[in-house]
Amino acid sequence: MAVALNSEDRRVLERWARRPSSAQALALRCRIVLAAADGLANVEIAERLGCNRTTAGKWRARFVTDGLDGLWDGPRPGAPRTISDDDVERVIVATLEQTPRDATHWSTRSMAAATGMSQSAVSRIWRAFGLKPHQVESFKLSPDPQFIDKVRDVVGLYLNPPDAAVVLCVDEKTQIQALDRTSPILPMLPGTPARATHDYIRHGTTNLYAALDVASGNVLTSLTARHRAEEFRRFLAQIDRAVPAELAVHVVVDNNSTHKTPTIKRWLQRHPRFVLHFTPTYSSWLNLVERWFAELTNRWLRRGTHRSTKELTAAIRTWTKLWNEDPKPFVWHKTADEILENIAHYCQRISDSGH
Repeated sequence: MAVALNSEDRRVLERWARRPSSAQALALRCRIVLAAADGLANVEIAERLGCNRTTAGKWRARFVTDGLDGLWDGPRPGAPRTISDDDVERVIVATLEQTPRDATHWSTRSMAAATGMSQSAVSRIWRAFGLKPHQVESFKLSPDPQFIDKVRDVVGLYLNPPDAAVVLCVDEKTQIQALDRTSPILPMLPGTPARATHDYIRHGTTNLYAALDVASGNVLTSLTARHRAEEFRRFLAQIDRAVPAELAVHVVVDNNSTHKTPTIKRWLQRHPRFVLHFTPTYSSWLNLVERWFAELTNRWLRRGTHRSTKELTAAIRTWTKLWNEDPKPFVWHKTADEILENIAHYCQRISDSGH
């Protein structure tokens, strides 16, 4: 189905597609139509824009039939609409491109006052277009010049581990605090959640070294009072004793300075079966042992009480023992190419944001 664009339609489509704060659903539809006007088939459009071939065909046909109006969502069954497309666009544009005078972001109340609409109407529009002004997420892009090579290296270990070798994800969880509530925790009752004071009494800290076996999910740990290269060297020696001598040992670690000292380099030269694979800078999400640390924190430490570092270390050892009785390996699914494509797409969004 051929798509022909006049200059005005093309101008509008390009404006909607390029405006950094356009609703993403509408922007995608505009890009589909523009690609169709350039002569691309639905399969080529789907591959280029990362959408389904059926989606590409749907919006191509909608534009041919209804023009620009066809790119908006069609009317739903039920009572006639009381909010026009102009009202919807006004709310969306204000939400994405403006801020209230007395706040950093909109609320339904402030947007309703600014547009003369009801709070419920504003809320429905936001839900329909996936807008959540009250939420903000953080991100950090790695400046590592070897980012691509390191991603391919680490992900390759997860998806295609070498023969006659064990792959271990190693990291430290430092400065774990032994915390006790200032008052006893009140137990949960029907209709009432458990209640605890917001403040703590601190009883010292400990450092946890952990090595997660990617294949089995088993975890080897060591708890230390200090966090230095010497403690890391001792933990490597502990791993060396635990892994059968006939296996090579591939260790995924981050770029902490304690992992690269002369002491560690000399130890690695004396133990050639050990190979360290460094994750890119600011990319701890590539190290699967971080998932295990999250399980430990969420399921055991966050709501626990410990009156001394001795109690804390005993609790961590207990939970590690329970985990290893029924280990659950974390399965990595995404390929390096998929990860790099997602990051490239995100970088494109950032570079096009106008900020």
